[in-house]
Amino acid sequence: MKIVITGSLGNISKPLATTLVQSGHNVTVISTNIEKSKAIESIGAIPAIGRIQDVDFLIRTFAGADAVYCMNPLDFTELDLSAWLRNTETYIQAIRQTGVHRVVVLSGWVAHLLQSNPEAAWQALSGPAITLIRPGSFYSNFYSLKDMIRQHGYIASVYGGEDMVAFVAPEDIADAIAEEITNMKSTNKVRYVASDELTCNQAAGILGEAIGKPGLQWIAIPEQQLQAGLESAGLPPSFASLMVEMQSIMHSGKAQKDYYLNKPVTPGKIKFSNFAREFALWYANN
Repeated sequence: MKIVITGSLGNISKPLATTLVQSGHNVTVISTNIEKSKAIESIGAIPAIGRIQDVDFLIRTFAGADAVYCMNPLDFTELDLSAWLRNTETYIQAIRQTGVHRVVVLSGWVAHLLQSNPEAAWQALSGPAITLIRPGSFYSNFYSLKDMIRQHGYIASVYGGEDMVAFVAPEDIADAIAEEITNMKSTNKVRYVASDELTCNQAAGILGEAIGKPGLQWIAIPEQQLQAGLESAGLPPSFASLMVEMQSIMHSGKAQKDYYLNKPVTPGKIKFSNFAREFALWYANN
């Protein structure tokens, strides 16, 4: 199959591209950075250098592809949230123009519950078979919490305590996407991906033990406090509001309700305890 992947050599796209190439597929990887070309070629894929906001570039790159993987990276330097949402429209225009038959889209655990609902446009698209991938909370998100843990001795977000969270390793997401994107007989569907299910307190306890901070707590804070904290850290208000909305949905239990109705039959391979050991090594040296 001829498959086009977005996301450059990120935490999901690199293992995804590697898996697909090793399975014998013709893989093109889109990146904005021309310096990534050699690294893309080194795994046996073809680099396509351009921006996903450029519909003509996408049309050229998608032409002749059997399947495409679309992800919409958050740009926290972008002041206009609507500009980020318009990337989906560009993808859809290129898919319609080129007649791609199979599409896999990286969504999110709570995306369909957001006021902006970035899944809506995909669900309205007729023609290709579309799989919406809804991964849980990424293990890699914990790397951004290093300073909070060091300086304050706890993790804080709008959700916390006994709130249950489906956590996921990017490699497990890549495996799920690889399985979906090569299934040309698939029909439209939603697929949740999770590696482990833990309460916030359980996750904090495992992480705390690994880094030598037993008793590490994960506390829930008011929405206004998080909004103010994110804005003071330099996040545009629109994106800060989006983060608050996402976390509020997780705290409300709405995300968990839908997840349990459609949870993965088989969880991912990489458990939170495996990640905690990796995080501990990184934490000790950063």
